Amino acid sequence: MKTEDFYYDLPEELIAQAPAARREEASLMAINRYTNGITHHKFYNIVDYLQSGDCLVFNDSKVIRARLYGRKETGAQVETLLLKQLKGNIWQALLRPAKRLRVGSVIIYDDELKAVVEKKGEEGFCELAFCYDGDIHDKIERIGKMPLPPYIRDTGAYYDRYQTVYAKHSGSAAAPTAGLHFTEELLEQIEQKGVRLAFVTLHVGLDTFRPVKAENVAEHRMHTEVYSIPAVAADRINEAKASGGRVITVGTTAMRTLEGCYKTYGKIAAVSDSTDIFIYPPYRFNAADALITNFHLPRSTLLMLVSAFYDKEKLLKAYEEAIARQYRFFSFGDAMFLY
Repeated sequence: MKTEDFYYDLPEELIAQAPAARREEASLMAINRYTNGITHHKFYNIVDYLQSGDCLVFNDSKVIRARLYGRKETGAQVETLLLKQLKGNIWQALLRPAKRLRVGSVIIYDDELKAVVEKKGEEGFCELAFCYDGDIHDKIERIGKMPLPPYIRDTGAYYDRYQTVYAKHSGSAAAPTAGLHFTEELLEQIEQKGVRLAFVTLHVGLDTFRPVKAENVAEHRMHTEVYSIPAVAADRINEAKASGGRVITVGTTAMRTLEGCYKTYGKIAAVSDSTDIFIYPPYRFNAADALITNFHLPRSTLLMLVSAFYDKEKLLKAYEEAIARQYRFFSFGDAMFLY
């Protein structure tokens, strides 16, 4: 299968630069995967599609202020995007520009914080060793900027909206954006309807907004992401399955968590592990019965996953309808429910 098969034309003005005025007032396209019927709503109408006994699975990873601006000892500017903490003060990061940075180069962020380039890979990937006496996470939160995707103009105005209301465990370099539409009040309504809520954690890395460059889809390799499924979440997911309820993943990262776990353990288990699972058509899903997601970039692994869950040609037709109806796309954009 060719990467180009997942391309579509999107008018630039439909790339959302700001979130909806209220989280739950984003538009919602609902698609019945069995009848191919499409209906249009506001996101708060998602409650009408949920049933007692269903289980909604959320990714509660918290986005860190992973974009840091520093300089070399020569004074040249360096942008750092932290991807994940490896151990202690050693982090995997993406540097720009990277060509003139060598192993041993020092990056100065302020009077207190410096980093040494320990390893270099391709396309700007590297390992950084931070030199800092205090809590590195606290320091990053104080001097870093929210790592908004490159298609969003960073004005600093919407940092609080690039975080889910249930975010708990710090570690993501990008938001699990399907969850941005939920409010605490909406979650209460959903629970009152008899729907189970399960929270898993997958720390989102670069692949969330990185286009696939390989000509053939199968040649693309995902970066490994760390995930955790607590016992209470595994129990709720398995109870829903056993009682005939639906497991509904909120976002592709929650989907990858469950499918990555199933691939390794043959079931949804209470585990902490990592996964590099890459889901594209054809693929047999083992865990989820429905999916809440946003509208994704052309040629992205996210679009490929959603195409595997539904049908590539029908999904791209639905995208055409979304464009015609002026839906808003990508991280701050509108939502889709596939059931």
